[in-house]
Amino acid sequence: MSNQNVFTLINPQTGNLTFKLLPFGDNSHFDHLQRNNFFSLIWVTKGRGKVKADFSEHHFEENSLLAFSPYQPFMLCVNEPIEGIAIHFHPDFYCIHMYQKEVSCSGVLFNNVYQPPFVKITDEASATFKMVLDQMKIEIQNTNLAQYESLVSYLKIFLITASRLKNQQLEEMKSVPNSKEPFILQNLKDAIEDNFKTKHSAGNYADLLNISAKALAKISKNYFNKTLTDLIAERIIIEAKRELYMTNKTVKEIAYELGYDDEHYFSRFFKTNADVSPQLYRETVGFGKMEA
Repeated sequence: MSNQNVFTLINPQTGNLTFKLLPFGDNSHFDHLQRNNFFSLIWVTKGRGKVKADFSEHHFEENSLLAFSPYQPFMLCVNEPIEGIAIHFHPDFYCIHMYQKEVSCSGVLFNNVYQPPFVKITDEASATFKMVLDQMKIEIQNTNLAQYESLVSYLKIFLITASRLKNQQLEEMKSVPNSKEPFILQNLKDAIEDNFKTKHSAGNYADLLNISAKALAKISKNYFNKTLTDLIAERIIIEAKRELYMTNKTVKEIAYELGYDDEHYFSRFFKTNADVSPQLYRETVGFGKMEA
């Protein structure tokens, strides 16, 4: 794929990538572990393969949109050529946390520890995406007034379209008769959401749900394709990242609110899972300076 088709905006103050459209005709960009300081939307229009993300692996088909948050580890493994286009954007360009009420993609497209990190794209959504991407390509070359506002508007349309589609597909899965998803799964999700700041071990949740640790571990592996310990860790890290970006709290304060009395233990835990220290995350991803 010719480099002349790649469109990139750089932040002149930091030298960091701000916004990028990257058409691809093979897997060379994604065949190694990625840990980027920006959001990535990867629309695979041709080909299929396997995505390794965080602690799990999932198969994706042609016409899938994959979504990854800053420093979320991922790589694509394919047996046949893939084609498509990627949108990369830094949180300083558009922060999904700050505008959650507008777009509602956090917890759906991004930061959803309970679902695979992609959505299957319909013909209708595909037409919308193509229209929006064409407009983005025109606008990214337009250095006139309000270029940033215009690009953000198109990005919002893209995110809203994808989020609505994923929500719709999740609702359809829930309404399928004799769904394979057992009742205990929703209870487990609710328990993690209610208690991840205070209960960090798999055994805590087995006790809460009155089920054996072994049985709960099997359920987690079967349905989430990851261990319960990994699931809990992912949820804690997502909250820590949000606090680091959205608030001016110290690392020690964030650690304490997430149930860690030892700031240094928490920092090691964060670095193990995010591959950067909490402070470096804040420095490279940005700092929203807005109280959550």
